[in-house]
Amino acid sequence: MEKTLILLKPDSLQRNLLGQIMSRFENKGLKIVGLKMMKLSDSLLSEHYAHHQDKPFFKDLVNFMGSAPVIAMVLEGVEAISTVRILCGPTSGRKADVGSIRGDFSMSGQHNIIHASDSLEAAQQEIKRFFQDDEIFNYQKLDLSAIYAQEELS
Repeated sequence: MEKTLILLKPDSLQRNLLGQIMSRFENKGLKIVGLKMMKLSDSLLSEHYAHHQDKPFFKDLVNFMGSAPVIAMVLEGVEAISTVRILCGPTSGRKADVGSIRGDFSMSGQHNIIHASDSLEAAQQEIKRFFQDDEIFNYQKLDLSAIYAQEELS
């Protein structure tokens, strides 16, 4: 099973979109194995966005991402990285298909609601950057139909 990192950016929190976004991942069949709200420091943001450091939007990006808390999530599932990228849609909300998270909730390239790891290597690095080992949980999902059937037999 693959794991991937998701950051629900400040605009998703400020626009009350957390539940709608998280339910899309759960409805798809992905399992939430890590979840926390955090305020990102300038040093963590500089490390996370180091690949954008020379770009003109870097300072605005760091300021935006530090402007309010984010929700960090680790999702697990079969081909989780590519599945999450499809659910998110392209970086620019204006270019994202209706039905994708960015297509439904964003008109911006930078204030685009969500960050998702783009490769297995990036996911592994990003998960370590935002989560300690004891903040990632390994658990079995309950088969509620079996539980309900057992209760009916009792």
